[in-house]
Amino acid sequence: MNKPNNLILQTATGLIAFLLLGFALYLFLAGHNSPGGGFVGGLVTAAAIVLLYMAYGINFVNKILPINFRVLIPIGLLVALLTSMGSFIFNVPFLSHTFDYFEFPIFGEVELATAMLFDLGVYLTVVGVTVTIIINIANDREA
Repeated sequence: MNKPNNLILQTATGLIAFLLLGFALYLFLAGHNSPGGGFVGGLVTAAAIVLLYMAYGINFVNKILPINFRVLIPIGLLVALLTSMGSFIFNVPFLSHTFDYFEFPIFGEVELATAMLFDLGVYLTVVGVTVTIIINIANDREA
C-alpha cells in the first residue's frame, strides 16, 4: 500500500474513523444486553483501521498504530477460552455468565458481566483476523 495522495479522502477519514471507533465501542459495550458485542464491534473497528490504511498508507498507520494484528488473534482466543473455562471453577455449566452491579466514582452504579470478557476475546480475535487478511490481500496485490 503506497502512500495515497488524496486530500479529500484523508480529510474525511479523520472524522469517519473517529465515528466508526466510537460506534464500535458502543456496540461492544451494549453487546451483552442487546444486539452487538465483540464480533460486530470488531468488524467495525477493523473497518476503521482499514480505512486509515487506505487513506494514509501502511507506513503512516504503522507509526501511529504499532500493533502486530497477528498477535491479537491468539490473545483474543486465549481470553475467550479462559473466560469460558472459568465456569468450571465455579461449578456451573460451560459458558455460563454472571453479572453484578458496582459503584464507580464518576459513572455511579454500573453493571459488569462476565459476558463482556468473552466479548473482549471475540473482539480482539475478529480485529486481528480481519485486519491481517485485508492487509495481506493488499500486499499480495502490490507484488
